[in-house]
Amino acid sequence: MCSVCLQMPCHPRCPNAPEPVEVYNCSNCGEGILDGDEYVEIDGKYICMDCLDNMTTKELLETCGYEVETAEVDCGW
Repeated sequence: MCSVCLQMPCHPRCPNAPEPVEVYNCSNCGEGILDGDEYVEIDGKYICMDCLDNMTTKELLETCGYEVETAEVDCGW
């Protein structure tokens, strides 16, 4: 039993608690995706939820491999 938090294993906020384990690194921000964190894998890239939440719709579509196009009238030339 820990002498600080009186738990076994230590509470995650206890100074004696082990460092969280990085499972992946976010391909967008480079931060660690820790055990228990939510993420999305897109084409072999791991993206944390913080990055996904901050992406514009266009950025998200491009990350998923879609090309955003602009409509133009065909003049027939």
